[in-house]
Amino acid sequence: SKAKLIMTSVLEEELRDRIDEKSVEDWADFGDEFESLTKEISDKIKQKCKAELNIPRYKIIVQVTIGQMKNQGVSVGSRCLWDTATDNYASARFQNQYIWASAVVFGIYTD
Repeated sequence: SKAKLIMTSVLEEELRDRIDEKSVEDWADFGDEFESLTKEISDKIKQKCKAELNIPRYKIIVQVTIGQMKNQGVSVGSRCLWDTATDNYASARFQNQYIWASAVVFGIYTD
């Protein structure tokens, strides 16, 4: 979907060359920076979706999660109450040798 393409490109642009071994080694000290980075990525995805998807009666909600690659499993889940006839979502992910990132965009129709 077009939303997935937007998320994939933003995740690639923002994370591909930004996170290195040093920042991951200092993960605990980098916590606030990762928090602001997830907000920045979420905002950028939301802005691009609003601009490019042309869905004015929809509320766009974006959730971004970033984690460290440490040979462990993770499950990211979410729930919401919606109308299956009009509401939808798309998801994308990014991964390199240091981190993984998951992005989900929800489109909720509003009257």
